[in-house]
Amino acid sequence: MKKLLVPSLVLLGAIGFCVSLWQVFLVAPMQYGYLEDGRLAGSSLFFNQKISYFHIAHAFMLFVAVFVSGLSSIAFLRTRNPKWDDIASAATDVAVAFGAVVLVTGSIWAKAAWDVWWNWEPRLTMSLLLWLVLVGYVLVRKFAGPSADRIAAGMAVFGMVGVPFIYTMVGQDSHPASGKNGVVATLGAGMRPAFWLTVATFLCWFLALVITRVQSTRAEREVRELRERALDLGVLE
Repeated sequence: MKKLLVPSLVLLGAIGFCVSLWQVFLVAPMQYGYLEDGRLAGSSLFFNQKISYFHIAHAFMLFVAVFVSGLSSIAFLRTRNPKWDDIASAATDVAVAFGAVVLVTGSIWAKAAWDVWWNWEPRLTMSLLLWLVLVGYVLVRKFAGPSADRIAAGMAVFGMVGVPFIYTMVGQDSHPASGKNGVVATLGAGMRPAFWLTVATFLCWFLALVITRVQSTRAEREVRELRERALDLGVLE
């Protein structure tokens, strides 16, 4: 059953992606903005708004990955059980990939909405800082030596603490395409099926990537441990 889990998630993700494309580009209506009094305004972004479905879905998965990494790192620091370190490392690797997509799609969306690729306002700056922390985690794991796992765990916890600040900043200057005041629950009824289907699709891919990376990370650790034992026994030079 475990052997079928990852292929099943990948298959569900592939099917969901195809259906999501159909929903997003052919079924979901064009974006409608909100006036200050809460009334619907006319469409402003038109077709450019479609990227928001993928941008926000990746942001959700990024936040989930960061929390998985942070909580697993806390468990590792408390128990020193390497299985938690494996999960934290795998989740961070996946978070780096999803975070890169968030930054790129966010820049494209900003160009369409505000005619700027990047603006150094708090939300974007915090998002970039979070991604750099994740990249730093990966580099620490590769080059920091014997203490890399503990240093990286601290970085993961630090990154997790920053997520609530990023989320609460979304409503400050978000475009109406993400819902009134940046709350996706306020999306129009015609936009919700496409949005939640896209989220479910990338959740399947997220789970498949994390599970696969955990297995890979665990195998790498076991190989290192076997090599160290062989060196201690004089089997290897």
